[in-house]
Amino acid sequence: MTTTPELTTRPIPEEIAKQVVLPEGHREDGPLFEAYRWLRENHPLGQVHVEGYDPVWLVTKHADIMEIERQPHVFTSGGGDEPGSHNPILQNQAGDEFTRQLTGGSLRILETLTYLDPPEHTEIKDIVNDWFRPANLKKWEDRIRALAKEAIAKYLRSGTNELDFVQEFALYYPLHVIMSLFGVPEEDEPRMMTLTQEFFGTADPDAQREDVEPLTPEAAAQQWSAAINDFYAYFDKLVEDRRANPRDDVATTIANARGADGEYRPKEVAYGWFIAIATAGHDTTSSTMAGAIEALALFPDQLAKVQHRPELIPDLVNEALRWVSPVKQFTRRAQEDYVLRGQQIRKGDRFMLLYQSANRDADVFDEPDTFRLDRKPNKHIAFGYGPHMCIGQHLAKLELRIMFEELLPLIQNVEVAGERKPVMTNFVGGLRRLPVRLDLA
Repeated sequence: MTTTPELTTRPIPEEIAKQVVLPEGHREDGPLFEAYRWLRENHPLGQVHVEGYDPVWLVTKHADIMEIERQPHVFTSGGGDEPGSHNPILQNQAGDEFTRQLTGGSLRILETLTYLDPPEHTEIKDIVNDWFRPANLKKWEDRIRALAKEAIAKYLRSGTNELDFVQEFALYYPLHVIMSLFGVPEEDEPRMMTLTQEFFGTADPDAQREDVEPLTPEAAAQQWSAAINDFYAYFDKLVEDRRANPRDDVATTIANARGADGEYRPKEVAYGWFIAIATAGHDTTSSTMAGAIEALALFPDQLAKVQHRPELIPDLVNEALRWVSPVKQFTRRAQEDYVLRGQQIRKGDRFMLLYQSANRDADVFDEPDTFRLDRKPNKHIAFGYGPHMCIGQHLAKLELRIMFEELLPLIQNVEVAGERKPVMTNFVGGLRRLPVRLDLA
């Protein structure tokens, strides 16, 4: 634990707290990142009380997030059934109450790693851990490269392309990759796209479902649960099919997982895995890809550098992950009293781990607001840290590397050609719109 006192008596201004906690505070990156900067420099660890939300500690520094993440026995992620359990995804009080009503009192609405702690977390993670190792993913590299070439040929043309890079390109390639690895038919991909947008865009008017009453306190939770139910209905058929007709795909591995008793694991475990991979497995990758293209437009010297030296593409991928940090937060809860950065933490206190802020921490990154391919080591925590480090990180890096290997040699010039628009969410998301002028050979 941190023992050097660093107590801050100055309260966190209400406008800063709201900027970070509320989804609408994330509609513009500029004010949001200024709020992160103010917190790091003036109040790096502080508890805030935003109306409609449980009290939460804002954790903005890289070292503090790592200290929390490496100790799941002290800082739990679990959204379990026991009294006092918390939601590892920050939601307002009305949304949490709505979830409890659906589940009979639990905040564990999905059987997926996000809601679990070791040893249960380890047991469920092991179902597909080997599948996502680099050695296994290598056999899919040719297929992924073919999909990258196919996407470029389908959505881009030689000469000047004026397009919304997110809506007309970046969303489709990662989705097609992950659904191909699943074995989901291509004709079902638009449905998966819609559900993913609804799943992560619960507070964004652009992703509002027609069957959810807008502007109510529990609207986000209603949309979340409705999207989950739709995913369940689709993936139930996939589970049954892969049990009857196993294939060489990740869906078969998940559907046929068995417990210590030799019986199939509950279908809810398979649903949880499918939803996690189908959503985070492509949304975060498309956000990172779009953020990288925007950064290369804003820092053309870096585009020229990586085009001249293609061996820097893995560095481009890592810097893009740091730069975008598409997973903005998860929450943790203290299981015991603790001292962190000189602050007295009490058992039951809740923490909002702000990964975007940590990845701009000047204590770790020189010139953190500059996009630099020569950033070594690049100790970003865009994939989290500790036991909850993203299991799909190697696949995400592989997808991005292959796409940039295919796309960058074709780019002659790229410019931002209109107003960008971030997704309005405090959870997972990047740009919803990015108009660009893209000149290709």
